[in-house]
Amino acid sequence: MSNDQCPMINDSASNDPVEPSDRPRGFFIGPVAKKIGRSILRIGVGVLVACLVLLVVLMFFEESLIYFPAKYPDGYWNVPPEVGIEDAEFEAADGTRLHGWYLPHERPTAVILFCHGNAGNITNRLPVLRRLNEELGASVLIFDYRGYGRSEGSPGEEGVLQDARAARTWLAKKAGVDEREIVLLGRSLGGAVAVDLAAADGARGLVLQSTFTSIPAVASYHYSWLPARVVLRTRLDSLSKIGLYHGPLLQSHGCDDTIVPYALGKQLFDAANEPKQFIPLENCDHNDSERPDYYRELREFIEALP
Repeated sequence: MSNDQCPMINDSASNDPVEPSDRPRGFFIGPVAKKIGRSILRIGVGVLVACLVLLVVLMFFEESLIYFPAKYPDGYWNVPPEVGIEDAEFEAADGTRLHGWYLPHERPTAVILFCHGNAGNITNRLPVLRRLNEELGASVLIFDYRGYGRSEGSPGEEGVLQDARAARTWLAKKAGVDEREIVLLGRSLGGAVAVDLAAADGARGLVLQSTFTSIPAVASYHYSWLPARVVLRTRLDSLSKIGLYHGPLLQSHGCDDTIVPYALGKQLFDAANEPKQFIPLENCDHNDSERPDYYRELREFIEALP
């Protein structure tokens, strides 16, 4: 019986259906595929970890990546006395000591609060301050946000908005006018600050220069691969606020702005209420000075204010 069984076992083993090509593929491609898969997984995990680290850095160092203040003594502080500038010192609601320059006019056509842009401090805006005073006949206060110039503290969204309110209160008392009779002028970052004031409390007029819809929108433009709209705590969301302002608006923007895209400025303008006027500045980048005829249009805007 054993002789009968052995051949049967041998026949069964030898007659099993086998595809000769199956075994080489399983032997050769299987390990390679696994190795490639492990490499892809490691790369994916590495990219994910790098993104998480970058997001953590953004969260912890967000303010230092957004604000670029120049602290005293940086800047040109030795202004000749004949210019007529007065130092302005006041406190924000949280007690932060702030500093600014006030340039009065004997018979002002307007009282202007000038909210400057991101980098530097008030000393970098002295020529503009004098031009507003001399060509427009306006009394003007320009102030440094916390952390800028001679102002104490460190900048952040809530803080700089507090600073602007304190500056407006000081200016109204100094010039002897109601806070709502002040013309708010904001450039770039200062435009968002001015919009916040105008939306909450109104203004005699609102002038915006090269400003944006929101900080996340600007960040998304420059770093489209980052989820800036999700992770950034700083909003300065002028787009959601400007519709609350119902006074006159004059807005300008450089057509070749490489920092705040022209499209963002136009989007903000489109969301604003009438009466409003938009001035496109041809061949102007973000930090270029306004063309000479801009001040003529600005003067006409100021003179037409109720």
